[in-house]
Amino acid sequence: MSLELRLPVTSAAVPEVRRLLRRHGIDVMLCVTELLTNVVDHVGEGTDVTVRVLGMPDGRTRVEVSDPDPQALPVVRRASLADESGRGLAVLDALALRWGVVRAAGHKTVWCEVDGEGEAGEASRPPGGGGLPGLPLRVTPSRSPSP
Repeated sequence: MSLELRLPVTSAAVPEVRRLLRRHGIDVMLCVTELLTNVVDHVGEGTDVTVRVLGMPDGRTRVEVSDPDPQALPVVRRASLADESGRGLAVLDALALRWGVVRAAGHKTVWCEVDGEGEAGEASRPPGGGGLPGLPLRVTPSRSPSP
């Protein structure tokens, strides 16, 4: 089971992507939400991203979000009770079995692994179907994890 989404990420697109991933389980939905929000906040609204959800042979689910800025690295912050933001990576760190960053020339991929798959193990829309309102979206099913 694999799913790949390519889109320019915006604050408005995040809930739609989360809805597309609902069958992959709440942990996947929350991790993708946090990673996409980080791209919007730290790389910029409208940044082209690739989201991958990959079923691993050991039963885990791997989530990857790639963006074109290899310099904007995620940092877990300690938010105070009064802070309105800064908890996203702490949430990711709490949900994920492990996570990290792979940097390459011209892009980076932030990834995490969570237990299991969603109940259906498939995307909530058929490949290439629909898209997000007003946004170009390409959904590509694949069978093998990306390098």
